[in-house]
Amino acid sequence: MERTKPLPGRRILLKGAALAAVPYTLLPDTRAGARPRDVDHPLAEWQPAAAANRTPADRPTSHPVDRVVIHVTQTLYAQALTVFQNPRKKVSAHYVVRSVDGHVAQCVRESDIAWHAGNWDHNTRSIGIEHEGWVDRPDYFTDALYLGSARLTASVCDRYGIPKDRAHIIGHYEVPGTDHTDPGPNWDWDRYLRLVSRAW
Repeated sequence: MERTKPLPGRRILLKGAALAAVPYTLLPDTRAGARPRDVDHPLAEWQPAAAANRTPADRPTSHPVDRVVIHVTQTLYAQALTVFQNPRKKVSAHYVVRSVDGHVAQCVRESDIAWHAGNWDHNTRSIGIEHEGWVDRPDYFTDALYLGSARLTASVCDRYGIPKDRAHIIGHYEVPGTDHTDPGPNWDWDRYLRLVSRAW
């Protein structure tokens, strides 16, 4: 997949009142081909994965949804969307979060099963969220990415009654049988869970 150099100066750690004062904004995505559609997360843009890369379902009626799986793309945002739209890839996630501004693309409806965890049981019961970046490049984990993702995860947890804790919001590396390491040691779980638990 495409490689780029780390983006210097993009990670600013804020705490306490300074973090609470950060406005949450999304920049509109005006790329050609972006198509509007009803989405499950109101701040998301619909960028559908190929039908061959997901399983139609009627969750939570057909399968309970009780966790969120956090991923890192290991490529750029646009490339991740291209992979999910390629029917030969046999992979998808429900959402992709962009590094620079926290913009969220929804690729699979939450009622359907995305192929993200590498474990069928976890696929059927989880929402998969990919984050633009690399596990060894913490500059991609920007304030905007954390805020956009946390707001998304909080809304997923609220919709399905998922506890906002580490037993239910897990990394890809915690899925049984996986050989993945994402989101990696640079992902700030304490910060992320504080944001997810914040009253939006």
